[in-house]
Amino acid sequence: MAARVYSGSQTRHDFILAPRPSSFTGMNKSYATVIGAGLAGSEAAWQLARRGVRVRLIEMRPVATTEAHRTALFAELVCSNSLRNASLETAVGVLKEELRRLGSLIIAAADRARVPAGAALAVDRDDFARMVTESLERNPLVEVIRAEAQAIPEGPAIIASGPLTSPALGADLNRLIGERNLYFYDAIAPIVTAESIDMTVAFRASRWGNGGDDYINCPLDEARYQAFIEAVMAAEKMAAHPFEKPVYFEGCMPIEELARRGPMTLAFGPMKPVGLVDPRTGRRPFAVVQLRQDDHEGRLYNLVGFQTKMTYPEQRRVLRMIPGLERVEFVRLGSLHRNTFIDSPRLLRPTLQLRGRDDLLLAGQMIGVEGYVESAAAGMLAAINLARILGGAEPVAPPRESALGSLVAYITEPARRDFQPMNANFGLMPPLAGRFRGREKKIALGERALAAFQKWIAHEGLAPDGAARTSEAVPA
Repeated sequence: MAARVYSGSQTRHDFILAPRPSSFTGMNKSYATVIGAGLAGSEAAWQLARRGVRVRLIEMRPVATTEAHRTALFAELVCSNSLRNASLETAVGVLKEELRRLGSLIIAAADRARVPAGAALAVDRDDFARMVTESLERNPLVEVIRAEAQAIPEGPAIIASGPLTSPALGADLNRLIGERNLYFYDAIAPIVTAESIDMTVAFRASRWGNGGDDYINCPLDEARYQAFIEAVMAAEKMAAHPFEKPVYFEGCMPIEELARRGPMTLAFGPMKPVGLVDPRTGRRPFAVVQLRQDDHEGRLYNLVGFQTKMTYPEQRRVLRMIPGLERVEFVRLGSLHRNTFIDSPRLLRPTLQLRGRDDLLLAGQMIGVEGYVESAAAGMLAAINLARILGGAEPVAPPRESALGSLVAYITEPARRDFQPMNANFGLMPPLAGRFRGREKKIALGERALAAFQKWIAHEGLAPDGAARTSEAVPA
């Protein structure tokens, strides 16, 4: 049996498929629609199929595209190539482990596409997206439709169209939920070729030696740092539309906005030199620009934390002021795009169902979770609950002690005011009993989270048969 894959012109393409796992029995014959094949939508489609639900996965690219995407692949990473820290001493590391325990496609693909990045889980973005795409295209329960969804579908559905939702679908969503929509801006960091970095100036190291020499560091003395800040401030910027008020997410702030807060803000932010010693001087630089590997072969590197809204010519001029990057070749320049998200505390239940419509769930960045892993986690929860609804079971919410549960609680608590997107973090979790500090507290929170999550999985019978084999279904 071959999956049906349609383009916007209804041209059919056939793919050779891996056989359906024999562990699936008594499959649910219902259909569910998933709109959007980003991280949330891809994870949702995968989890529904693993639970025996037939899925119509609608993705508008390449029929229609956005200002941020460049390919037609599913789960394309348009900003950083890092899924952030992998340690269980961080909330996002705990969230990754929670996803692994439910057979996450996104995490399995990330593990296979991993590139060196110290304690972070960073990936070759093209390999990663290709693995996710092929896994879904080869799944016999997934029908891929390449067309722009312009209306909210009738019947069971998950809307995971992302922060760059098309105007037509956004308008129909507004019709359903009302005009009270929030928005913020997101910015993309540049990518350069490794061979064009001047390694007679730059040096390899990770802060405090964590991760060995995975990062390339471009050192600046005080004079060059000050000149760089002045150039950033004076550079021509991409103008926003007159009707759009810029509201930036703190975790992805353009360097111009950081510089505007004060001349030393970048030196205490993405350009902080702590934990680094320039081997040529034996001293800590005044500031550094770090670059992280972006592909398996180590041919591409992205400028860590250097999201920018400078015009393309200004980026080439200003960023080449950085020592070691004077003759750098840009593979991708930074850009700024408008991200939309809904007022989730007012609109969503902790199950990610829309209030007022039981069979419509929303997931991903459009509900106010910020980050790749968080988006995939939302897609997973939405799929779990839609599959339960189709099977006649009650939808569920993860325990508040878990990384996923604490994040979902944050975005769905109705009393929350001035709602803004949020990453997974230990601060969202209930306090521990007893006195813990520093690293000990992080370890205790992580252990409690995973224990609660595992108990929830067992109690609700959430892990589908064969979940442990997810990595085997991801193309190498």
